[in-house]
Amino acid sequence: MKGRRRRRREYCKFALLLVLYTLMLLLVSSVLDGSRDQDKGVGHCSGLHHSLGVWSLEAAAAGEREQGAEARPAAVGDTGESSKAPGNFNSVGEAVAHEKQHIYVHATWRTGSSFLGELFNQHPDVFYLYEPMWHLWQALYPGDAESLQGALRDMLRSLFRCDFSVLRLYALQGNPAGLTDPTNLTTAALFRWRTNKVICSPPLCPGAPRARDEVGLIEDVACERSCPPVALRALEDECRKYPVVVIKDVRLLDLGVLVPLLRDPGLNLKVVQLFRDPRAVHNSRLKSKQGLLRESIQVLRTRQRGDRFHRALLAHGVGARPGAQSRALPSARADFFLTGALEVICEAWLRDLLFARGAPTWLQRRYLRLRYEDLVQQPRAQLRRLLSFSGLRSHAALHDFALNMTRGTAYSADRPFHLSARDAREAVHAWRERLSQEQVRQVEAACAPAMRLLAYPRSGEEGDAEPPREEETTLEMEA
Repeated sequence: MKGRRRRRREYCKFALLLVLYTLMLLLVSSVLDGSRDQDKGVGHCSGLHHSLGVWSLEAAAAGEREQGAEARPAAVGDTGESSKAPGNFNSVGEAVAHEKQHIYVHATWRTGSSFLGELFNQHPDVFYLYEPMWHLWQALYPGDAESLQGALRDMLRSLFRCDFSVLRLYALQGNPAGLTDPTNLTTAALFRWRTNKVICSPPLCPGAPRARDEVGLIEDVACERSCPPVALRALEDECRKYPVVVIKDVRLLDLGVLVPLLRDPGLNLKVVQLFRDPRAVHNSRLKSKQGLLRESIQVLRTRQRGDRFHRALLAHGVGARPGAQSRALPSARADFFLTGALEVICEAWLRDLLFARGAPTWLQRRYLRLRYEDLVQQPRAQLRRLLSFSGLRSHAALHDFALNMTRGTAYSADRPFHLSARDAREAVHAWRERLSQEQVRQVEAACAPAMRLLAYPRSGEEGDAEPPREEETTLEMEA
């Protein structure tokens, strides 16, 4: 009897020791985890932080402000001006107003970005490049869009510094000029070079029909006939002469990728992001479905990276590299790819909008959100806003140009990727007549969060109306 009681007491002691030991291990583990939270806490949600571009911006800004605190008083002593005088900034990534300004037009396909970019192309103080990252996408096809974002950023950095040597890596892919020597590239290797105002006007083109400061669309055939290709080194020299460099592209899907460039004081970068009603975007994409199919596949592969998906693309002849044989997809299957890509684009829009909303003050000052509908229905007011943000002087002829480009007689041209004057009202509302109810429902379901943040009402909702249109007289403009 006594032996049984003794064994029971020993068992209870053993159980108590085991419980105490377990509690001690849990306590030690908790303490160690807590000590690492500051360094590794974000690792638990690294995907979310990467998507939103949250990279300790405020901490980095504070650190760089402290590093520059000693330099600023010296500069004030030399110039006799306060560091807080107008035209100067005192935050990370900010630069004095007289330094070279860089603007990135952040958009996606069929949002009206060609029109927005053309407003910069026409300004006499701007050196403009139209979608130079097209070359990279062509060279690395069929890589998914997400994996190419870092390469796009690095390419942007070089181009903004007027260093076009990066084009030697990509420009020969799909080059219509048939160039084969990457060390001797000319302006003919650039995508859409025939409509570039700098390339198609003096001094690069002495025989050009238009002067550089003369506002008006350039006829691509006339430029090709009058302006022989010149070496990219000459174009780099011209780039360095301009106070503002603007690059427009549609292949960067994450605004957060640009943060290292925005923080670079040597670039003085600002971002103009263009949005458009996703139903109108989808309608325009369907009209140009075969021309956008390859791009849509690269966007869609961001979501579906598996080998099975890639094999399916190859089976349809649309996953091959440039130069390989491919064939057009049936219309229904092409619609599937375009619709899926639009869903990815709307998700990217939502990330960008949330990122911009939560960004620090210095970053918000370098970001401008613009809706296509506002631009084409109030062109002069929005152009004034755009020029003020970009640090560009007002230009009367450019205001007339913007107005005329939105007062055309038709919704679209025979050439879907050709810029021409359009009827702004038709461009804004054409989707209502051309999309089926099912198509509208699909787009609204996929893009509802972004539409709410951009103030695009769903079909049938109260307030589903267009903004007021400018009542101004259309002026005659040369083609």
